[in-house]
Amino acid sequence: MSIKIYETNSEEETRMLGNTMGQKAVAGKVYTLNGDLGVGKTVFTQGFAMGLGIKDTVNSPTFTIVQEYEDGRMPFYHFDVYRIADVEEMEEIGYEDYFYGHGVCLIEWAELIQEILPSGYVKITIEKDLERGYDYRKITVEEVTD
Repeated sequence: MSIKIYETNSEEETRMLGNTMGQKAVAGKVYTLNGDLGVGKTVFTQGFAMGLGIKDTVNSPTFTIVQEYEDGRMPFYHFDVYRIADVEEMEEIGYEDYFYGHGVCLIEWAELIQEILPSGYVKITIEKDLERGYDYRKITVEEVTD
C-alpha cells in the first residue's frame, strides 16, 4: 500500500492538488474523500473536476447522492453519501454502473459504504491542524488494495 502525504496552506493550494490528481485520473478509478465538515472536501473536488476538464460549477451533491458531469475528458461522478442510511440505497441508484463504468468516481463520506468499495480505490483524507494555521490541511492519499 503506497501512502503519500501532502500539506496545503490555502484553498488555492488544496484546489490545485485536486486539479493535479484529476489530471492523472483514469477511467474506472474510484476515489474516496474523507474528512470532517468544513475541512475542504468540496474545494478539493472542484480542483479534481478542473483537472478532468469539467467546466460546470461543482458543488456537493448532498441532497442528490450523485452528481454527474459529462463535459470533461471522461465522465465524472461526484457522490456524497453522508445521508445514506443503508447500503441498499446505493444499489437502488445503480452504483455498480458508476463504480465499474467508463468514468471516474469521487465519493465523499465513503466510510459509510465501505463494504461495497472496489479493490484498488484511492483513499484521500483531509485533516485540519489549527495549531499550524487556519488554512493548513494535511492530505493523505493511499491506494487501498484489499
